[in-house]
Amino acid sequence: MAELAPLAAAWFVVFVFSTTLHEAAHAWAALRLGDPTAYLGGQVSLNPGPHIAREPFGMVVVPLLSFFLLTGGNWMIGWASAPYDPTWAERHPRRSAWMALAGPVSNLLLVLLSGLAIRVGLATGYFVPPEVATTFTDAVVAPGTGAGAQGVATILAVTFLLNLVLFLFNLLPLPPMDGSAVVQLFLSRNAALAYQSFLRQPMWAFVGLLLAWRIFGALFAPLFGFSIGLLYIGV
Repeated sequence: MAELAPLAAAWFVVFVFSTTLHEAAHAWAALRLGDPTAYLGGQVSLNPGPHIAREPFGMVVVPLLSFFLLTGGNWMIGWASAPYDPTWAERHPRRSAWMALAGPVSNLLLVLLSGLAIRVGLATGYFVPPEVATTFTDAVVAPGTGAGAQGVATILAVTFLLNLVLFLFNLLPLPPMDGSAVVQLFLSRNAALAYQSFLRQPMWAFVGLLLAWRIFGALFAPLFGFSIGLLYIGV
């Protein structure tokens, strides 16, 4: 377990930052669209404090336990959340859909930025393509010979990988993921209201999580392969 500590630290830092950005994006979008609930809770912020205070179990305990006990040092799982006014969402279903979409978009932005940084590192020789992968993280990029390359490569690889996971997982059109609310962009107002009423049944969140757990691997594998292929075009 001790040998996993540096990798666990990298995963934890990136996990906290990525989930904080995700929830801050939700909160900021909601504020801009007329719901100040999360703003009043201090969540329009990149300070992880208010987000951890809201979900300490999902942002601290579960990620660390999952890394060491469930995934064998391959990745972390956990969750965070931002409050919103359900009355506002009912009055403005399309606005609530855009608010839901803001979180996954923030994760996609981190995928693109970390991918760009990796490309720059590859072009300068600071990074090299991976030859052997002992963990999921190793499959993204390997350090070159520059000072600090190992640590930087690990942080960027984790950022690329984790945010690709968060982007896809949260876009699944299953409750309670963000994608279930994004569906409202394609519905009429009356249909969106009926859909919201349907999603409020607690049973569907449980069913949605079970389905997401079953299908995510089959969806992520080709997305990961495609993303790595784009990352190494011309290399």
